[in-house]
Amino acid sequence: MGINRELVESIFNAAVPMGSPSERCDYLDAACGQDDDLRERVDVLLASHDTANSFMAQPLHAAAVGTMDCPAPPTEGPGARIGRYKLLQLIGEGGFGSVFMAEQEHPVRRKVALKIIKLGMDTKQVIARFEAERQALALMDHSNIAGVFQMPGSGQRGA
Repeated sequence: MGINRELVESIFNAAVPMGSPSERCDYLDAACGQDDDLRERVDVLLASHDTANSFMAQPLHAAAVGTMDCPAPPTEGPGARIGRYKLLQLIGEGGFGSVFMAEQEHPVRRKVALKIIKLGMDTKQVIARFEAERQALALMDHSNIAGVFQMPGSGQRGA
């Protein structure tokens, strides 16, 4: 017999707002009884909910730097060189980095978009998001979508 989705949802919805982990655990013990499959499904939903809510609980920049009142000073700008790239102009800026129009000078001369992760943003969470974005772009093949080049020895700074 399958799990009643409405029951799982009902238990989940009742458990979400509970204040303490012990209160939630006591409720789940009573609501799920000896039904281990039901308990496991509710626990998975609650874990996903808790992770999703904590993911953006604080702006990424504030988490890395400390406060939004004291942002990290920019270290890259037009004219700066990063590896074989010369930054020409800022294209855009987001939560965890800046995108510059840059000129690659070696082995071929061409204009590229170079995304640079802000200093202090090299948390595992941000790097994972950056890598997922880079992987998604690398798999796309269209004339209106940027290609992806990794700077040799760049580690985590640009793509």
